[in-house]
Amino acid sequence: MDLLLFFLGFLFMIAGIIGSFLPILPGPPLSWIGLLLLHLTSAIPTNWTFLITTLIIALIVFAADYFIPALGTKKFGGSRYGVIGTTLGLLVSIIFPILGVFGIIVWPFIGAFLGELLNRTDSKTAVKAAFGSFLGFLTGTFLKFIVAVIYFGLFIWKFWEYKSGIFSF
Repeated sequence: MDLLLFFLGFLFMIAGIIGSFLPILPGPPLSWIGLLLLHLTSAIPTNWTFLITTLIIALIVFAADYFIPALGTKKFGGSRYGVIGTTLGLLVSIIFPILGVFGIIVWPFIGAFLGELLNRTDSKTAVKAAFGSFLGFLTGTFLKFIVAVIYFGLFIWKFWEYKSGIFSF
């Protein structure tokens, strides 16, 4: 059973890293499930403080990923309309994944751009705000990737520390 939990945890770790880039997979929460599965083995002692702390971090990063593009829009001179457009673009990319992976980049950019144009902002400022949305997306993706890689490192470290217990038959 421990071997099965280890391999399932490893698969969740890989899915978490991939999910850092794909909007259809919640990267850090998947990585956390991998940590949980590893801790459910009889070989590794369950450390609830560790698991709760890493869960909170995973959920914060997961939630922040939806706010960071809007903050990027605002930081680059976008108005409230641009922020709303970015948020609506994110929702469109989630509900209608027409463009696949690129939809999470394109739709918030388009949303911020259209929001600024509706606000009667000149096109130069609208593009600048939309670029802020794009940088926000890259920041969120990078943050999710870093957390997923750290969780993978913790997974490997815990496994290495207790590997003899997992592979004992």
